[in-house]
Amino acid sequence: MTASTLTPAPRPHPGRGATAYDETAPIHTYTAAGSALQRAGTTDYPAWLTHVRAAAGCTRPIRLVGAIDTIDGATGERLSRAHTVGMPDAAIYKACGNRRARVCPGCAGTYQADAYQLLRAGLVGGKGVPDTVSRHPAVFATLTAPGFGTVHARTVRKHTCTNRRRCDCRPEPCHARRDTGLCEHHRPAVCWARHEPTDAVLGQPLCLDCYQYDHQVVWNLMAGELWRRTKQAAERFLARLAKTRGIRTVPIVTSTGKIRRLPPVRISHGKAAEFQARGAVHFHALLRLDGVNPADPTAVVPPPAGITTVDLEDAIRHAVEQVAFHTPEHPDMPGGWPITWGEQVDVRHISLTGRGEVTDGMVAGYLAKYATKSTEATGHTSTRLDADTVGHHADPDGDHTARLIDACWRLGGPTSTREADDDNDSDDGQTDEQEHHEDHTADVIRLADRPPLQRPKPGFYAPGPAASAAPTPDMPPAHTAPPSVKPALTPKPRTPRAVPSG
Repeated sequence: MTASTLTPAPRPHPGRGATAYDETAPIHTYTAAGSALQRAGTTDYPAWLTHVRAAAGCTRPIRLVGAIDTIDGATGERLSRAHTVGMPDAAIYKACGNRRARVCPGCAGTYQADAYQLLRAGLVGGKGVPDTVSRHPAVFATLTAPGFGTVHARTVRKHTCTNRRRCDCRPEPCHARRDTGLCEHHRPAVCWARHEPTDAVLGQPLCLDCYQYDHQVVWNLMAGELWRRTKQAAERFLARLAKTRGIRTVPIVTSTGKIRRLPPVRISHGKAAEFQARGAVHFHALLRLDGVNPADPTAVVPPPAGITTVDLEDAIRHAVEQVAFHTPEHPDMPGGWPITWGEQVDVRHISLTGRGEVTDGMVAGYLAKYATKSTEATGHTSTRLDADTVGHHADPDGDHTARLIDACWRLGGPTSTREADDDNDSDDGQTDEQEHHEDHTADVIRLADRPPLQRPKPGFYAPGPAASAAPTPDMPPAHTAPPSVKPALTPKPRTPRAVPSG
């Protein structure tokens, strides 16, 4: 960055030929531009610029204050001490390291660049990965969530555009139906509109009361377990395929000296989760087929010649169709929620020659970009919610996003009200696990039977005697917070920063 070091103060006397309007504009130091100009005009600007270079580009750097000691590792003797008081701004700046682009674009850009290099190295080699990895079969898969209700969508059956990111093809009608007109809540169940890519209603349910919010938020929670089981099923499919084709298993010597036989192929992957406009998660995954080295099981070696990219695609599609399970029991769903993949599954072969529909650079860039995204696609962005702030976002009768947040908060609450009684130690021949299970089962209360959750309302609460005084005819009752809930928007004490040490 090039900055002027001229003094920004106005000249006291106009020079030869100057007019009355030839004056320097005032510098407002409370703005970013004014603060930068003021800093650039100081004598220690070069030293300050070098000092903050470690956190350059970070929008919310961490300020560390304290002393830095240099300790001899052999003797433990302190060799020197430097205090941040003598440094520019009397602090050390450290980048926040947040990978979300909305929170800190600078740190997210660094994370995205690093992720791109690591992902591409997994396809072409480098960064400790052998160059022979470029001959391994690899695919790029997209796995979506099932449907939880009818939402507005943009569907193009036949693309005539050359760039899908800037698609201007004519879409089909959203939900064109002639057999039904209204849902059970007497709301329209059809939509004849042809939505544009920027239409705000995309991803919004046609009927908010028909949508299965509880099922969707539970599916998002269990999506990681669903992915783990899917990858495991794909590897078992390949193991059976290798056995059918006469490819032998690989003997491995364990740490205890025993011999364990492993399948000759395994899957290595890198994935990124992306939120759809409806608030459901879907995965973009890079899957690579590797072999197994008997001498070093962690080494990256080519798979057997009898397993190809087509076999890897078949294994993924088979696993997606077969894997399904139910969540653990819940008071609102005694049998658990079914967890499975949606119908839209896309598996494409990756070209390492730089030509083709999907190349190594495209896949690495796509995954690295979505690794820095959060919930922006749903229209909601916030920090971690707690009992003080959830009332500003969750609403069981609100819009689509508010109902999703309410379902998360409601289903994630405690499902029992059992109070520990240390004095009641009965000796009836039952084990502690049996007693705990019976107590937990007896005290489980359905969420629908519990009293409504008391959430704070936006605004300040008036503490002190004035809040509890009896209301007068011309004064409304004071809004006081429940005893178990902290008042909203109450200033919290600043958390002390970490002090760096040698």
